[in-house]
Amino acid sequence: MTDDTTGFATKAVHAARNQGAASSRATPIYLTAGFEFDDFDHAAHHFGTGAGFGYTRTGNPTVHAVERQLAALESGADAVLVASGQAAVVTALLTVAGAGDHIVSSTHIYEGTRGLLLDNLARLGIEATFIDDIGDPEAWRREIRPNTRALFAESIANARNDILDIAAVSAVADDAAIPLIVDNTLATPFLVRPIEHGAAMVVHSASKFLAGHGSVLGGVLIDDGRFDAAKAGHNAPHLVLPGRGGFSSVAARHGGKARIAYARESVAPRFGASPSPLNAFLIGQGAETLGLRVERQSRNALEVARWLAAQDAVESVDHVGLETHPDHALAQRYLHGGYGSIFTFTLRGGLDAARDFVESVEVFTHMTHIGDVRSLVLHPGTTSHSHRTQEERDVLGVQPGTLRLSIGIEDVADLLADLARVLEPAREAVA
Repeated sequence: MTDDTTGFATKAVHAARNQGAASSRATPIYLTAGFEFDDFDHAAHHFGTGAGFGYTRTGNPTVHAVERQLAALESGADAVLVASGQAAVVTALLTVAGAGDHIVSSTHIYEGTRGLLLDNLARLGIEATFIDDIGDPEAWRREIRPNTRALFAESIANARNDILDIAAVSAVADDAAIPLIVDNTLATPFLVRPIEHGAAMVVHSASKFLAGHGSVLGGVLIDDGRFDAAKAGHNAPHLVLPGRGGFSSVAARHGGKARIAYARESVAPRFGASPSPLNAFLIGQGAETLGLRVERQSRNALEVARWLAAQDAVESVDHVGLETHPDHALAQRYLHGGYGSIFTFTLRGGLDAARDFVESVEVFTHMTHIGDVRSLVLHPGTTSHSHRTQEERDVLGVQPGTLRLSIGIEDVADLLADLARVLEPAREAVA
């Protein structure tokens, strides 16, 4: 058993621990579509209350164990594990918003999430407004409308390392009786736990640091369990009004956990976002060593960033652990145990230099992923941010020579040697 006084590493290893009669210490994998009912009344009770397990799309013991583990790591009340990080974002937003509603989002978010807001949710009648200056709480407040249902941002933005002032923005959300939803994928709960700073909901692409090995897809939504029907009910009628056929409201049945219960009962299973129990198991296995990996990755990344900043071939380095980063002081306030391991740097030679870099590295892997135990590199301007205008890329700090690194757990000397071998010709060309 774990509680609020238990250390992070202990929670990571023990929070998913089997609490049933079975003696398996590792989380068992219930690789089954459905579960047998004891009798007629057992089935009726399950469908009437949602208790127990009937079908893996709506609940599975392996998945539930990992949900318990991840909720504990984020200091949340409960969690819903889903099939991908994108599914986690969709589930979170559709839990709070519907047709005719409005969401205020940071501009500095993952491109897939931005596309979801602009292309997909817009077709469902959910409008989004984007904030460039996320460090100004009043910029958020000015965009809130009577039909605004959530504020959305990333704790550490991909790719320029913009840091969200979680407490300040969550205070704005609280004043409007709406949730602040934070994508905490890049920071992980090892570095910061947004719920402890006032965020209402947290989402992750569990495919990244939580799983850690680049082998599975998954996502998770975690809730603070503090939904207040009296204060926020007017912004969430679907949670406080009776259901079809006079069924008790979600808030009446689940109280402060109404949001996460609605996500579990009505959003994730109906939109088919349920994860494989095998993937859930692998995510749980990865999460057990999350702190060890992120600590090493963060330490490696800071050393790499400092080395890059000293190179003549490098124009700039956007790593929040560097004193030159505009959000360094904010990072010192929120991030503990490191500054993260994903950042960008810009080569003086522009697109040609970037092309030479990604085609010459040997220890770094050129691929679209982050949070892996391996060090990765990608050119945002021609991949993840290729559909942005140049003006938009300028706002995000993405230039032709900009490269994104995700630093792994390798020996840092080998990473630096790989960089030195590749950048030496670039240094000579610049000279």
